[in-house]
Parts: sequence; C-alpha cells; structure tokens
Amino acid sequence: MSHITENLTFAMIKPEAVKKNVIGSIIALIEEKNFTVCGLSMVRLTLERAQAFYKVHEDRPFYQALCDYMCTGKIVAMVLKKENAVQDFRTLIGATNPKEALAGTIRNQFGTSIEENAIHGSDSDTNAQKEIHFFFNQ
Repeated sequence: MSHITENLTFAMIKPEAVKKNVIGSIIALIEEKNFTVCGLSMVRLTLERAQAFYKVHEDRPFYQALCDYMCTGKIVAMVLKKENAVQDFRTLIGATNPKEALAGTIRNQFGTSIEENAIHGSDSDTNAQKEIHFFFNQ
C-alpha cells in the first residue's frame, strides 16, 4: 500500500449535523487533531447516489432507511490528510452509537442516535480510496 493512501481518509458530515449548523465546529475538531482538509464538497445525495454509496450494506435490514435518511438534506464530503489517517479519524469520530462514544469524540458531542450520529468515516484504506473516488473523481 502506498504511503499516500495511508495518509488519506474520507469523512462525511451527515444531514442532521448540517441542519444543526455544526459543520464549522466539527471541522474545527478535525483540524485540532492535525488533519488537513484536502477536499470539501457540500451536496445533496439523490436516492440513487445514496444507494450506490451504501451498496455494501444492501442486504442489511437498515439499508433502505439509511439511504432514505442520507437524502433528507445536504451532506459535507471531505478528503482528510494525516499520517495514519483512517485509524486516527475512526478514533476521533468515536463509536457508531453516540451514547457509547467516548467524551470528546465527534459522535459523542454531535450525534443523537445510531442513525443520526453526525459523521461517517472510512473504515479502511481501501474503502477510503473508494469513497474519495465516489465523491471527488467523477
């Protein structure tokens, strides 16, 4: 795996966090942890784009509800750079369930439920590449 790949990850601020006007607060936390924002795009996903992005989950019971939710408002897609980016960002965002996320994590501070947990972060270098490509290399 290339050194550049290991230094990039994908992040997405979810619709409820955008609606709450906490984009700046979330980005400030990201930058405080020495991530560099290399790409940023605010978009509203169509159902087709949401389904394509979450295709890996299409056989899971929550798939359609997740896709529907992701279309309820704008999202902020970001490319982040830092040494060990994927793992460090996963630590910063916290557990999927905000009630289980450690104090100081993004989901602990801004998430309200498993579904509305404020932010998505890539779970591997491979998925980071795919997710970055999905939003930024069209």
